[in-house]
Amino acid sequence: MRAGPASPVSWVHLLQALVARELVEEQGVPSRRVAALLGLAPSAVSQYLSGKRLAGPFIQHSTDARSQKVARRVSQTLLHAPNDLSVRTRILLEGAVELSGAVPTAPAVEVAMEGGGAGEAQRQMAKWLRARVLAEQAAVTACMRLAQKARDEMTRAVFRQIAADSLRHAEIVASLVTYLDRGVVSTSASGVTRHEVELMIEAERRAEEQAGKNLAKSLGGMMSILAASMEADERKHAELLQGMLAMGFAEGPADPGAPRRGNRSRRP
Repeated sequence: MRAGPASPVSWVHLLQALVARELVEEQGVPSRRVAALLGLAPSAVSQYLSGKRLAGPFIQHSTDARSQKVARRVSQTLLHAPNDLSVRTRILLEGAVELSGAVPTAPAVEVAMEGGGAGEAQRQMAKWLRARVLAEQAAVTACMRLAQKARDEMTRAVFRQIAADSLRHAEIVASLVTYLDRGVVSTSASGVTRHEVELMIEAERRAEEQAGKNLAKSLGGMMSILAASMEADERKHAELLQGMLAMGFAEGPADPGAPRRGNRSRRP
């Protein structure tokens, strides 16, 4: 039985690699355009094609008929999609959900918490997180099955959204486990500034105002549920960005992004 890509490799990254190969090698699309379609740097596309990235999972799935079918469909969808980052992101995320469902066994998350000086509390946390990954992966499979069973687009959209959320949660949790494995319990934002985050908050606020509030109350049934989910996502985005401002940036001269380890403390 085939195994999925190992942590911290995500289904999104694997799909990007498969789509890059499909577009460049099978359809002759220039690698720079492929990079733009996938939201990657041209060097990342080259590394996917050369096998420097995801070598094991890439080779395994590039010869699998079901994985190739998903990559081919996503490639065609991306080529004909509007030049809109949010649209391309949705296409990739939904394709990643479909790709994960094409694999009989869920992606394994293998960590070795006994080493690296991790404390008992961190080991217990990692154990709980591994169980959470399995639960999220089970939710992906169940929701994709129900989406295929549904007879109308609105119902399918609800289950696809839950599946996409569960897949993203599994990837987030897997990343947390790998940091805990190294003894890292806190990190700071890097590569972005507070001002850029503040501008994003303002842009999100304007977008919400233009879309109109309480859309869900104007609709009914499954349409109301989907509209309510979008409004909930907007609230979540605001919380994430506000949380980043409050806790995500290192104070003082500390190196942004530098990890802090749970078993070490820095004396003043």
